[in-house]
Order: sequence, then C-alpha cells, then structure tokens
Amino acid sequence: MTEQSALLLRKQLAELNKNPVEGFSAGLIDDDDIYQWEVVVIGPQDTLFEGGFFKAHLIFPHDYPLRPPKMKFITEIWHPNVAKNGDVCISILHEPGEDKFGYEKPEERWLPIHTVETIMISVISMLADPNGDSPANVDAAKEWRDDPNGEFKRKVARCVRKSQEMAFD
Repeated sequence: MTEQSALLLRKQLAELNKNPVEGFSAGLIDDDDIYQWEVVVIGPQDTLFEGGFFKAHLIFPHDYPLRPPKMKFITEIWHPNVAKNGDVCISILHEPGEDKFGYEKPEERWLPIHTVETIMISVISMLADPNGDSPANVDAAKEWRDDPNGEFKRKVARCVRKSQEMAFD
C-alpha cells in the first residue's frame, strides 16, 4: 500500500500546485517525505478568523487513503473543534466505521474518497461554523456558546494577530 499511497499523495500535491484551491496552500514539510505536509489555512472571509494565516501539519498514514491523516495546527488557534495542543477534531478525520459513542454516522467519518482538498474544505468550513456539540476545546466551546462576541472573539482576534506576525517570519 505504501507505494500506492505515495503515488496518490504525489498526484494530489501536483494537482493542488497546478490548480490551487482558494482558502489554503499546501506543500511538503520535507521534500523527501510525501507523508508529511504543511498547509496554511487562510482565515475565511466574514468570520472571526478572517485575515489569519494558520499553519498546520497533515501527517498521512502509509495506508492512506484507507485511513485518515492527522491534522495539527502549529499556529495557535482558539476554536471549539481544535484541541489546545492544535489537534483538529472533525468527523472527516475520524477513523472509518461506526462511532462507538453513537454521535457520528459512518458516512460522516473518513472515507477513502476524501482528498487533501476535501479535508481542507471541511477545515475551512469548520472555522466558519464550529460544532459545539462535540468540542475538542471545551473552554473555547463554552465561550463560543455563551458569549461569542466577548471573550471568544477577543481570543480569536489575538490568534489572528499572532498568525499574521508569524506568517512573515
């Protein structure tokens, strides 16, 4: 599977370089390792994250696309579906099959038809519309639910500012 997954990832990277998708850019962390990508998510327009440049790593398993990659923001980000350590928690990145907690339907979880593009579109959508029902960051979810224009907005604005400063380092 390793050879096939590497070929598939090379093809997806070439396609993204040839036809960039609005909202993110992607490349390799190390040119010699097709399984470790660095992506930059551009904060979606008309959201609290607008103007931000959020760097993240996508780490693919060698049996991709049978199993999903892991995604972790390297740039600090305050969001209900991003753990405080940066790990992204959305259905599309959860292992395929039944959810042992009964929260997600199998078709909402990872499917081998997903690509880097579909993952990133889901992440951009997550930034615009958090899922407060299954938060990875309970504190951010509580602030987002209780006072989205107060403390939550201030923390997101600080992260956006920091991301802008780091983008040009």
